Amino acid sequence: MPTTTELFLLAMILIFSVPYLVWRLGRTDYWAPLVVVQIVGGILLGPGVLGRVFPDYYVFVFRPEVIAPLNGIAWWAVMIFVWLAGIELDLRQAWAKRGETGVTAGLALGVPLLFGSAAAWVLLRSPGWAGPAAREWQAVLGIGMACAVTALPILVLLMEKLAILREPLGQRTLRYASMDDVAIWGVLALILLDWERVGRQVAFLVAFAIAAWAVRRLMARIAEDDRWYVGLIWLAAAGFASDWAGLHYMVGAFLAGAVLDADWFNRERLDFFRNAILLAVMPVFFLSTGLRTRWDLGGVAVFGAAALLLAASVGGKLAGVHLAGRVLKWRPGEASLIGWLLQTKALIMIIFANILLDRQVITNVTFTALLLMAVASTMLTVPVVTPKLRRAGAALIKKS
Repeated sequence: MPTTTELFLLAMILIFSVPYLVWRLGRTDYWAPLVVVQIVGGILLGPGVLGRVFPDYYVFVFRPEVIAPLNGIAWWAVMIFVWLAGIELDLRQAWAKRGETGVTAGLALGVPLLFGSAAAWVLLRSPGWAGPAAREWQAVLGIGMACAVTALPILVLLMEKLAILREPLGQRTLRYASMDDVAIWGVLALILLDWERVGRQVAFLVAFAIAAWAVRRLMARIAEDDRWYVGLIWLAAAGFASDWAGLHYMVGAFLAGAVLDADWFNRERLDFFRNAILLAVMPVFFLSTGLRTRWDLGGVAVFGAAALLLAASVGGKLAGVHLAGRVLKWRPGEASLIGWLLQTKALIMIIFANILLDRQVITNVTFTALLLMAVASTMLTVPVVTPKLRRAGAALIKKS
């Protein structure tokens, strides 16, 4: 009988080898980057696929004593990832161009939120989609916001792949996505607001503001090597405090990064650290995400819901950005390019949906539909944007 350590390492072999082999041997990078294949790998290794095809093997490997340490790694990995996303927000640039940024980010978030909320309302006419702890408005708003999310870290990776990250078009797109990221976490805090714990939540916000001021003063005065250690301590403390207040540790992780300046860290080290986290520990989070997938209402219903949510998400994002383009009188082709980039979902939406599932705002079935929508949305980005960039030409890409 293998030991728990051996089973844990066997699980790690599966987590890292299966997606990598599919990605490398299948040469999927154009339409499915490694991060997308890892997410799909998590689904395939979960109870919905491996658990049904090989139930004995699934139970043998992914037993509770193996899942517990994997979950611990996943929690810390995703906290670091969200913290880095917060650090990379350039709110000063967004403020400097607040008029154009506000209009674009507002419409790029608001329109798909309306579309997604309408799709959620349709789903909730049937039982099994809203979580047991949710009021209807919380489930509708949560699913709607999941449709409106832009995955900022994945957007960075995809724009690096498309060679537009450092171009004016790429920086504009990041500016809009950054503003939307702030709004996403604000809406999440509203959804999770617990009137029985509102005193704790107010206390957390007050204490966080004071602590953030102190941390900023400290970070500005210490060497960069020390900033990494202090930053991780700050991350753990903010995550603990926000979870204690009932706002979920991920809200604290994002806020802990958002109050820090990216200029305090060497850009190359920041990029290397983010990529190292993606390589070394985030695949464990993808597996834990896959373990949450369920098909209790039947595969057809889940795939139908995913298709509805995908249509609401992509259609709403494109409509919102095209409306912004009309208001701001953009050149032809700009709105389509930016809209398709901003509809990228993947990690941030999956993290957002995980929180909704943790707080019983949505069910496992709804989570599975949202996960499928996020994967499809992300897979559409590079194949659709690549020919558009060729047609757009350098003048449009370099327009600030």
